[in-house]
Amino acid sequence: MDLSLLLALTAIAFPVLLHLLTRATKPRPGTAKLPPGSLGLPVIGQSLGLLRAMRANAAERWVQDRVDRYGPVSKLSLFGAPTVLLTGPAANKFVFFSGALALQQPRSTQRILGERSILELTGADHKRIRGALAEFLKPDMLRLYVGKIEGEVRRHLDESWAGRATVTVMPLMKRLTFDIISLLLFGLERGAVRDALAGDFNHVMDGMWAVPVDLPFTVFRQSLKASASARRVIAGITRETKAKLERGEASRSSNLIACLLSLTHDAGATTHLSEEEIVDNSMVALIAGHDTSSILMTFMVRHLANDPDTLAAMVQEHDEIAKNKGDGEALTWDDLAKMKFTWRVALETLRLVPPIFGSFRRALEDVEFAGYLIPKGWQVFWAASVTHMDAAIFHDPAKFDPSRFKDQSSATAPPCSFVAFGGGPRICVGMEFARIETLVTMHHLVRRFRWKLCCKEDTFARDPMPSPLHGLPIQLENKSSH
Repeated sequence: MDLSLLLALTAIAFPVLLHLLTRATKPRPGTAKLPPGSLGLPVIGQSLGLLRAMRANAAERWVQDRVDRYGPVSKLSLFGAPTVLLTGPAANKFVFFSGALALQQPRSTQRILGERSILELTGADHKRIRGALAEFLKPDMLRLYVGKIEGEVRRHLDESWAGRATVTVMPLMKRLTFDIISLLLFGLERGAVRDALAGDFNHVMDGMWAVPVDLPFTVFRQSLKASASARRVIAGITRETKAKLERGEASRSSNLIACLLSLTHDAGATTHLSEEEIVDNSMVALIAGHDTSSILMTFMVRHLANDPDTLAAMVQEHDEIAKNKGDGEALTWDDLAKMKFTWRVALETLRLVPPIFGSFRRALEDVEFAGYLIPKGWQVFWAASVTHMDAAIFHDPAKFDPSRFKDQSSATAPPCSFVAFGGGPRICVGMEFARIETLVTMHHLVRRFRWKLCCKEDTFARDPMPSPLHGLPIQLENKSSH
């Protein structure tokens, strides 16, 4: 962001925000004190410092420096709002389970994704929307999607990987997971509509954590325009799907839109979703379903390039599964259950490089934690890296060790320590879908190809999600048979 924009923002918002922030820093009579720390400059606060650290691959250090200076609870200002940073397992548990906190996204994210998404709703509305999404993502439904996912993976590897000397992993993984999720969410086959939607979503992601200034030259404006375009497409798909359901040309299991519409229009249904709610939550599901999974698989490829022992163990696991199947026979739900080591590798990758660096909540009322006041209306921010890289929780935390997860998920760590999928009532509703998508893709990838990293410098940045240097170009070798 250039200096002229910063000065303009400060001049516009200074009088109002200075009043609000100054008033907010005064403890209320008879209550606990505010946490230590500074709110910084109006509007800007510590936002630019955090964003710079994320882009320099120093966000974990940035958070830890605050913890070292102020302790596990401190105040700051992020994205124009007074904020309390909470760290540690007890803080994570408080954030995930406290009824006094509601999920809070940066204003930029709210504007881009809509006001009626699962990310914004609380109470009965949140429960209603989550229940509708969970219906689509329950095991009985997911079993039906394994074949569709595998079909997209096979076609993608045939068209974009096979026969290539080099490929760039991150953009290819993003396109693969986008194709998978757009097929399952909307029933969108390959073609111009899917391509246009993919282009829109590339721009949507650019402004998710941007300063929400709606001016022609800002990234935020470009993201808003892309969001509006994507929403028009999804609204049109919703109306078409509704008509197909009425004509008997689609069923509840056809895709997410059909599932949500079927729930809404079933006789005696208690889950009523408006078109706005279907569009808003489809936007969220599309981002959550393709962006995080693509990051996970990209960083698995990145790690496996330099860890031959882990790669060999994965190849052995998948070869064992394949040898018991006929040539070209599709994967089944039972096959996925045998990929235990691969999923432990995925979980360890998520521990070291969580796609979501952290998340926000909003205090619905004055609330105390660890003897400090969190005033009503303030943001609460937690970061996954604090517990993921705590040597008291994960021994030798910088070491890649899938055996940490040998006993079901994060059972070897205290509750609310491994938080790659969040926790509590808002734990990622698509966690099982992400597992299926990852296992199917890695099954075919490790059996068909060998690879080496092209870049000697093995680094990544966050903007706001992690991206390896240059998108992770690799030298690719096709195995003779698969």
